Amino acid sequence: MSKIMIVEDNENMKKELIEFLTRYGYDAYSPSDYENIVKIALDDEPNLILLDINLPYYDGYYICREIRKEKDIPIIIVTSRDSEMDEIMSMNLGADDFITKPYNTQILLARIAAVLRRVSGNNSIQEIVEHKGLKLNVTNGSVSFNGNNIDLTKNELKILLCLLKNKGGIVSREDLMDYLWNSDLYVDDNTLSVNVTRLRKKLCEIGFNDGIETKRGLGYILL
Repeated sequence: MSKIMIVEDNENMKKELIEFLTRYGYDAYSPSDYENIVKIALDDEPNLILLDINLPYYDGYYICREIRKEKDIPIIIVTSRDSEMDEIMSMNLGADDFITKPYNTQILLARIAAVLRRVSGNNSIQEIVEHKGLKLNVTNGSVSFNGNNIDLTKNELKILLCLLKNKGGIVSREDLMDYLWNSDLYVDDNTLSVNVTRLRKKLCEIGFNDGIETKRGLGYILL
């Protein structure tokens, strides 16, 4: 049974979500200690977090960012805000999906199932892609080098996988954006740049330095 943490301060909505998700077989719960919500999420390690943006103490973006620093727990941003900037920020912070209120509960259910299915994969088979000692575990979204290991977000994983599959060749920014989101909707150059910068930083943290080179006006190449 998948465990879903609901981070929502509207008591009526929280109760309805817990009852609804429980009815569909999920172990749904909602902490009320918003001041320590990041620690609670990291300690609990739920299978998925439904995260509102407007919350006491910290907003959802801060919470998402802090969780992402430590663990790659799947996160769906659920908010009453409805703007392109909110969706772009959610993607930049590594959220797995974004849905606006009011939403159709069946659509929410489908989004949850899709994210859980995507991140679980087939745990009995580990797909490893290797390049010059750098090993990307596509199954669990981690990358290792010289005995050091770090988790990637969904977008970072996709970028690195695309570069690995085209190693030695230049991948254009347009091709990367299409590979990431299959659409140019809500995606701009800055969104991609932020994700590439975060990926570079993580690769440096495990000792794989200067692995991604920018070819100005052309795209990126994995050295």
